[in-house]
Amino acid sequence: MATTTRTDQPVLFAGLTAIDLTMLLVVVIWGANFSIVKSSLTEIPPLAFATLRFATASVILLVFMLWREGKRALPDRRTLWKLTWVGIIGNTIYQALFTYSLTLTTAANGSLIIATTPALVALAAALLRIERIRQVMAIGITLAIGGVALVVAERGLALGGRGLLGDLLMLGAAICWTIYTLGVRTLGQGLSPLAITTWTMITGVPGMVLVSLPDWSTVAWSEVSLQAWLGLAYATILALVLAYVLWNNSVRIAGSARTAIYGCAIPLVATMIAWPLIGEQPTWVQGIGGLLIISGVLLTRRP
Repeated sequence: MATTTRTDQPVLFAGLTAIDLTMLLVVVIWGANFSIVKSSLTEIPPLAFATLRFATASVILLVFMLWREGKRALPDRRTLWKLTWVGIIGNTIYQALFTYSLTLTTAANGSLIIATTPALVALAAALLRIERIRQVMAIGITLAIGGVALVVAERGLALGGRGLLGDLLMLGAAICWTIYTLGVRTLGQGLSPLAITTWTMITGVPGMVLVSLPDWSTVAWSEVSLQAWLGLAYATILALVLAYVLWNNSVRIAGSARTAIYGCAIPLVATMIAWPLIGEQPTWVQGIGGLLIISGVLLTRRP
């Protein structure tokens, strides 16, 4: 007989629920995304890259959403306004900052800075009284953030010139993702995770088109390699469409703080993937940091 967690999710494998397994998949997808996007950005300008991702993903999601949900997916005017500001912050601004920062900083630095999001989400949720942070979750967050800090101390952040600017832009992206995560939670139960993902993406596209206009004329599109196009496809279909749907579904079911803590594991995946792709070899200190991160994630699952 299947057991359940506090969120009434059945345990499927090794004590993990469906939400746990899907969020681990998101961690792998987003961990690989740093190196894959960084590689593609050597041929496609960052804002044009982000706009292509969003335009393509919006079409895919809109068609799928209308096919699956029909009129149930159409928001009322008040909800559409909320979807618009959430989409602008969590998609237009976040993606512009995220993509452009990867042209200035390293994949490892980017993943580590984004990993501060769980602490920002937990703090904001507590201050706004959206969620109550239990003691065991606080311990888990502390361990996870401690692991991130250890990895950062070992690898070191770029502290000057373009590297510093890239790090600051990625920090801004982390703040935007925090607002997005909490904003999704305020949308209530009227729309499905698929509809929320689709509409926030659609509302984010116009802003991306406007800010990317200067990039389009700088690219010889016929000379862009197949590898760069495949990177764009990965970043669109997996890292944007699939991962966003799974993320929003977890926020609605498990809560924003518990969902966000999985972000702490992304630097571990990103570092291991960046090793063969861009030659950043991990160290034993980073290994210890990774263990702390995973321990923190597991602690947040305890009742």
